[in-house]
This record gives sequence, structure tokens and C-alpha cells, in this order.
Amino acid sequence: MTAQKRVGVAIIGGGLMGREMAAAIARWPALIDHPVTPEVRAVCDINPDALGWFSELPTVELTTTDYRDLLADDRVDVVYVAVRHDLHAQIYSDVIRAGKSLFAEKPFGIDGSASDEIMAAVSEHPESFVRCSSEMPFLPGAQAAIDHVRSGALGEIVEARCGFLHASDTDRSKPVNWKRQARFCGEAGVMNDLGLHAWHVPLRLGWNPDRVLGMLQNIVTERPGPDGTPVPCDTWDNAVVHARIAQQGGADFPLAIETKRIAPGQKNTWFFEAIGMSGGVRFSTKNPKAIEVFQMPDVPGIGREQAWATIDAGSQSVWPTVTGGIFEAGFSDAILQMWAAFLAEREGVLGERFGAVRPDEAARTHAIYAAAIASNDSDAFEAV
Repeated sequence: MTAQKRVGVAIIGGGLMGREMAAAIARWPALIDHPVTPEVRAVCDINPDALGWFSELPTVELTTTDYRDLLADDRVDVVYVAVRHDLHAQIYSDVIRAGKSLFAEKPFGIDGSASDEIMAAVSEHPESFVRCSSEMPFLPGAQAAIDHVRSGALGEIVEARCGFLHASDTDRSKPVNWKRQARFCGEAGVMNDLGLHAWHVPLRLGWNPDRVLGMLQNIVTERPGPDGTPVPCDTWDNAVVHARIAQQGGADFPLAIETKRIAPGQKNTWFFEAIGMSGGVRFSTKNPKAIEVFQMPDVPGIGREQAWATIDAGSQSVWPTVTGGIFEAGFSDAILQMWAAFLAEREGVLGERFGAVRPDEAARTHAIYAAAIASNDSDAFEAV
């Protein structure tokens, strides 16, 4: 074990994801020879009751209901923010202008204008290291699939798909919340909520569309409010975005991106698939231990055939851990790996390993979402 630099982390938003991030950081000793050791030193939430869980963490020295207290604290180096989309532009920009590193949540602003405001702060303050959260691609099977595509083993790509599926809104009696209201979630709806998870890998692979076709659904148009009275739901529940991707030395190929909150049978499924003339690969969190690889082998006694081979993915991802390579990985492991990549890149030692979402990638998704909405209205491909 090499000497490690200590980095103070603050969390703004003590809800589900804030607790998950703190719990992942508490497992930091599982990483082997990482250059830094993060410590959760401060937490902010506008609800004082949400701070009680964090006060049990031995490294937490400050809890507050005003996030500006964290920005003024010299013990804080990195700030993770998980708040409503309509609050992103103000809080993210304040974090950046305070000179802190920012680990943001998607969608990096409620819309393109808000994203532009954050990007302006990024440009004005290069000393602030900024990335955006997207955990699922850090699962070992997802990393194996990404590496397989990068190897060139697929040859000329024929088609690709990526998506993130929930069934959380299938129940029409589920009470309304902020993610079902455009003034809080944004006009892009489910694309704002889940889209970056599905676009992270394609954009990192260089699959950046210039035109898209959007097929959007607002299925449940009202839900019970606090008193049981129906309240309008004006966000998209489901979105499928089709894009045509150019590739060097080959024909354009179709890319389909699915983000759905009403996908019966899916609890929290992320998937990726790419098929080429020489091979293919696919991974889904439905079977997190397995990665499937398509090949065309010469089978003795049969001849050349087509076959999908299933390979156990094991536990290892971007950064090595003490966990045995034969064991399975879960959601908390993906979060740990994402933080490992974020802090390693912040220190300049990530190298060619897969990293968290860059600000330019997050900003690009807003242009894609706007084009998808326009396409849904025009029933035609629209320029990004």
C-alpha cells in the first residue's frame, strides 16, 4: 500500500443517492493502491431529519441546511450534489466558482440553457475538476463489453443499443413527485432523469449523432397529489431515441437509446449491445455476472457457425480491489468504482481507463434531448 493523499468530500442532498455515495466511500479500503483516500467531512440537506444518518459517520464534522456553509469550509475539496434538476445550475455553478471539485448528478442542468450556464462556470474556473455521475457502466460486465468494442473485434459495426429501464411508474396510483412535473424535472422528462446513464457509453465510444428520431410517451398524465386530488404529470414517461452513427471505413449504423420509467418487468435494468460483421457483445444488469460475446467459429464436424458464448464477468472493474476475481459485483461496487475513477482522474493518474461523464458529454445530451422532442413533434429526424 502506497501513501495516500486525503481528500475531503462534502455531500449536498442527503437522500437515497447521497447515502449510497457515503456508504461506497466507507468501503474505500477495498481498493488496491489508489492514490487518494476520500473522507466524507460535511453534508447538507434542507431537511434536518435527513442529516441524522450522516452524523453517525465518524469522519463527518459538519452538517448543515445551507450548502454555502460547505463551500466556505477549507476541509472540503470535492462536492457531490444530488438535488432536483431545477436547482442544478445555481448550485453547480456556485460549487465551481468556490474552487471546489464537483461530482454532479445528471442531467447536468434542467435544460440546455441551464447546462450552458454550468459550462460557462467550468470554462471560467479550470481549477475546478468537474465530472457527472453514471454508475452502471462501471460494473465489470459493462467494462468488459466496452473493452471488447474498443478492441476492434466487432469489425464494421452493424447496430448498437443501450438503455436504462424502470417499472417504477407502472402503478397509476403512485403519488406524484417532482420527477413527474416539468417545472422541476425539465421538459425532457425521463431523458433528463435516466438518459445520461444510457448515453455515457455510446458518447465515450465516439458514437455522437448529428440527427435523431425521438419516439416519446406520456402514458400516465395525472397522479394523486398530497391530498389525493389528481395532479397533472407533464413529463415524458418513456423515450426511445434512434440515431444514425457514422463510422470510419464502413456504412452508417443505427443506434437505439431507450429510457423508460414504465417498462413492466424491469426493476432497474441497464443494458448495452453492439453487433458487428465480425462479432458482437452484450451485457445486462438482469444477469450482472455474465457478458455475452458473439463469434463465428469453425466447429469441428459441423463447419463455420454462429454462436453466443457466455462468460462470467467476475468482480474486477476499472480499479483493482481486494475482492476475489471470481465473486460477483453489485450496485455499491459500481459506485465505488465510479468514485475511484473520478478521484484518480482528478489526480491525473486514470490513464486510458474508463472515466466518469465529462461536462462536454453531459452538455451534449441536452442537445440530443431537444432534438428528440422536436422529432417527436415533427415525426421526422431532427438535427442535434
